[in-house]
Amino acid sequence: MDRRQLLGGIAALPLIGAGTAYADDAYADDMAILRAALALHPGLYRYATPSQVESGLNRLAALWPGAGLETRYLALSRFLAALRCGHSYCNFFNQRRAIAGALFDRPTRLPFHFRWIDGAMIVTADPSGTLPPGTSVTNINGTPSAALLARLMPYARADGHNDGKRRALLEVQGEDTIETFDVFQGLLAPPPPGGHRIEAVLPDGGAKTLVLPGIDLAARRAMMTKPADDAEGARWQWAMRGDVALLTMPGWALYNSKWDWAGWLEARLDSLGGARGLVIDLRANEGGLDCGDPILARLIDRPLAPPAIEQRLRFTRTPPALDRYLDTWDDSFRQLGVGGAPLPGGFVARPGGNRDITIQPAAKRLKLPVAALISPTNSSATFQFAMMARASGKVRLFGQTTGGNQRGINGGAFFFVRLPESGIEFDLPLVGYFAPPGTPDAGLAPDVFIAPTARDIAAGHDPAFDAALAWVARA
Repeated sequence: MDRRQLLGGIAALPLIGAGTAYADDAYADDMAILRAALALHPGLYRYATPSQVESGLNRLAALWPGAGLETRYLALSRFLAALRCGHSYCNFFNQRRAIAGALFDRPTRLPFHFRWIDGAMIVTADPSGTLPPGTSVTNINGTPSAALLARLMPYARADGHNDGKRRALLEVQGEDTIETFDVFQGLLAPPPPGGHRIEAVLPDGGAKTLVLPGIDLAARRAMMTKPADDAEGARWQWAMRGDVALLTMPGWALYNSKWDWAGWLEARLDSLGGARGLVIDLRANEGGLDCGDPILARLIDRPLAPPAIEQRLRFTRTPPALDRYLDTWDDSFRQLGVGGAPLPGGFVARPGGNRDITIQPAAKRLKLPVAALISPTNSSATFQFAMMARASGKVRLFGQTTGGNQRGINGGAFFFVRLPESGIEFDLPLVGYFAPPGTPDAGLAPDVFIAPTARDIAAGHDPAFDAALAWVARA
């Protein structure tokens, strides 16, 4: 492939594109394709300057020749994380089988679930019963747990400076078939021969030192608490707590599911005629489809438009020379900007704008108090749901500040870019959502902030749920 052909068809952003020298032509294609694809990224310079991006790309180009798969994967992951876009990353689930096996299927994992609370690693579940819930793991293989967290943070994706999302990704709660912490801990800080050397403080204050075996991917998946994304049947749970309904929605990634989630949800919302209220638990839900819209549609009495957000693109049509490296589920994305008006800064307005994401009131209405439980995990469709729920005035939010970012995120449509020489894939969002200047660089705070403590975990308490249930019961 001729790099000049690839790069010449791109309306290059400053310092991105043609004119870059490579030391080894055998390794140039990955870097040329990376640069060309990034020219389509609407949020490339939202948090980084052109010179910072260029410096990062030059470091990658210098490292790439002769580097092994692990080194390349880590370097590209860290570079993409530095863009501070929660949808730009070397997606674990989109890697080819051989690459995923080489990088992710290692017996290096900690054999328990945990959360980060005030910088401490707090055990939430241990199938062996060795470490009871509420245990604080203070040292792993000679490294303080807080230092290990700090080492992994630069590899975790999040929007803007929302580090709560990064910490949430670096927890292990049995919610993903491949956990972010497991991947980067396994590559950067694997256990020594014989297993993990653990120092811990038990809930009763006693100290414990022990060696625990590293577990592999199959063993981690056997500990999952959430149905896998390709699981058949209902993926959500519905229960009654007295006369209050509890809807638990651990995931909305239902793109390939045959389950009629819309019909399932409609039937349960129809059953709420005699209920006192509804509590929706979204805390384990990063996003996916806009499955919360049917709920909001039943609560509102006039069209609900999203907050003042401008949708921007970086291209009208994708360059033909780049198309072969851009996989997607909808080829119309290759002409996403056709008909869009030019905007300052080299952007193109997305045709249609917010018209397609305004929620219309449903014919069937719900007139009851609704609470939603939110967390830093909420960073895509669930972040947008929290924003729309707040704007509606019909939902009270409990829990912790979301992921995502009030300044806007990047997403909406995607290319999956596969670098041909290394075989590594990374996700490339195509639509930038931009809030007005002065909007906080932060997630959305709940109406009632409640964070769990190690003592809550040890006692099996869920203070955010308890508070939401109490509010609904008396509202």
